[in-house]
Amino acid sequence: MSTTDKKVAAALKYDQAKAMAPTVVAKGSGKIAEQIIQVARESDVPLVEDPNLAAVLEAMELEAEIPAALYRAVAEVLAFIYRLNDEQ
Repeated sequence: MSTTDKKVAAALKYDQAKAMAPTVVAKGSGKIAEQIIQVARESDVPLVEDPNLAAVLEAMELEAEIPAALYRAVAEVLAFIYRLNDEQ
């Protein structure tokens, strides 16, 4: 991985009772991204690797709801996670 290929990560939370859309609860690149991934693994939180989506989410403000333009991409991620949960 070159210095221009820094790892980027973001974490989303979706509480239908409190928000209309998922919110960004953690984000970062480099070492912060590695820590987000490590905490997710230690907490058995499913991970989905999508560098393009992560880069867009990383540019957002913390606690911001995702914009409507990202609904489809995030819905695909959530559907993947729900399928994983059903298989377990």
